[in-house]
Amino acid sequence: MKIREIASGLLFPEGPIAMDDGSVILVEIARGTLSRVTPDGRVHVVCELGGGPNGAAIGPDGAVYVCNNGGFNFVKSQHGYLVPVGQAADYSGGRIERVHLATGHHERVYEAVDGLALRGPNDIVFDALGGFYFTDLGKTRATDMDRGGIFYGHTNGQAASVLARPVMTPNGIALAPDGNTLYYAETDGARVWAFDLTGPGKFKRGAQLSPHGGRMVAASPGGHYQYFDSMAVDALGNLCVATLLHGGISVISPDGRMCSHVPLPDPFTTNICFGGKAKRTAFITLSGTGKLIAVDDWPTPGLALNFNA
Repeated sequence: MKIREIASGLLFPEGPIAMDDGSVILVEIARGTLSRVTPDGRVHVVCELGGGPNGAAIGPDGAVYVCNNGGFNFVKSQHGYLVPVGQAADYSGGRIERVHLATGHHERVYEAVDGLALRGPNDIVFDALGGFYFTDLGKTRATDMDRGGIFYGHTNGQAASVLARPVMTPNGIALAPDGNTLYYAETDGARVWAFDLTGPGKFKRGAQLSPHGGRMVAASPGGHYQYFDSMAVDALGNLCVATLLHGGISVISPDGRMCSHVPLPDPFTTNICFGGKAKRTAFITLSGTGKLIAVDDWPTPGLALNFNA
């Protein structure tokens, strides 16, 4: 596997979006920005959002929808990695924001669901109808932490609905190729869960006992000490889950029976998306070292998202 470094010096990059012009839109959480990285490695700030911009996705209107977690405190680890360590001292509240790429203008779409404030929105995926699922991981403080949730929202700001709440540390979120299964990655337990959808924002409760009616797909494969972060789906429906501490991408089959690991040189590998010719290039954020890398000729093409620009 050949790693191609595209950009360095990024401040905890996440949420990559492979654009049709060859650039990659991503967030820099510690910088509070939505940024564009051109193929030659130049970094341009699209807009300054403040707080903690996290997961991002292109909507049906061509705008970028950003999960803003309100901000982390960041420290340098003993090994020199930049790492988040809980709720920021200047925490500004969780929200979903819409960014117009041409102008950088941004506005808030959601700050609460069912009257409860969002705490730490983390990741987002659009369905074919133009609605979006998003996770709220919550925030961690010195002596307590939030339990989050999974929600279904609309670009026009129509009231969002609750798919599951409370949920422990929901992070990455993705849809199966047919759009009928919603997956999310649980960070602290290093587990992947699935909801069998019956309609937008609705699912059929599974037969197995679970905290929210979903079904567990996989749990901490390989026996390594690890956390799960964000994910993408390949064309065969495999889940490519960014894996913290163990450092790399865990590739998990839809039934959870097969798992492999692609090791990468950063224990804070946080996200992956697919682009390039035939979607065979994996763009991956190495957040601890502040890099965006590419792996060309990924074994399986990535799944085309419902919207892009």
